[in-house]
Amino acid sequence: MSVMFKFSKPGWELLKDKKLYETPIFSLHQLQLNPPEFQSNHPYYILKAPEWINVIPLTAENEIVLVEQYRVGIDETTLELPGGMVDPGEKPLEACKRELHEETGYLSDEWEKLGRTSSNPAILNNFTHLYVARNCSYTGSNNPDGSEDIKVHTMPLNRFLSLVQNGTVHHAIVLAAVAQFLLNERDLE
Repeated sequence: MSVMFKFSKPGWELLKDKKLYETPIFSLHQLQLNPPEFQSNHPYYILKAPEWINVIPLTAENEIVLVEQYRVGIDETTLELPGGMVDPGEKPLEACKRELHEETGYLSDEWEKLGRTSSNPAILNNFTHLYVARNCSYTGSNNPDGSEDIKVHTMPLNRFLSLVQNGTVHHAIVLAAVAQFLLNERDLE
């Protein structure tokens, strides 16, 4: 089922884009924009970041593969889907395969794109590409990058969905991937 929506608000003309700060993960920009329907002199600030990916990895037994890791931004340990950044010159699916193997030690030959979600369109310019990997198999230990301290978990999909429902799993992009997955599964019935 495909439903369309016709947007009526026009985009805003970019007058100036000034890079204020750059890190290896994102750059902070101050924008001067010309909104067509009102006058605004105040600056807008955005973070420019590479594309991201999130994977829903399912084993042949319909167990989901998850990563537990400490997240500095909220000063808490979280339970999440494998994911990460798309490297320069890399396609989102290639990044999914790389991140899944690096973070979990699992591989799959059965990939399906679920869609993409704007990571946070108020302040971020990037999208997160969402995939499901089916019949994942464990090939050996994971090999996370130097800044990742990951513990891998597998559990029945329904248990994971209960953890989403009760708020144990609360990462917004993970929730977006779960929503797309459930909507796609519903369409297959």
